[in-house]
Amino acid sequence: MSFPDFPKTGLVRLSAILAPFGPIPVSKSTCWAGVRSGRFPQPLKLGPRTTVWRAEDPAAYRISSPT
Repeated sequence: MSFPDFPKTGLVRLSAILAPFGPIPVSKSTCWAGVRSGRFPQPLKLGPRTTVWRAEDPAAYRISSPT
């Protein structure tokens, strides 16, 4: 599946990464469990309530994942 609105570079929030709008088709809790286990990319903390991912990281997961 293609995600034409997903940025190629920059920083993205969790809502832009997860289904139904983003490239990783999992729930929020599954995503955080995957981050803890190393299955998904580590996020960056910009502030106490702001977490982002590099747009390249989830895109790389989407390309390398066996779907």
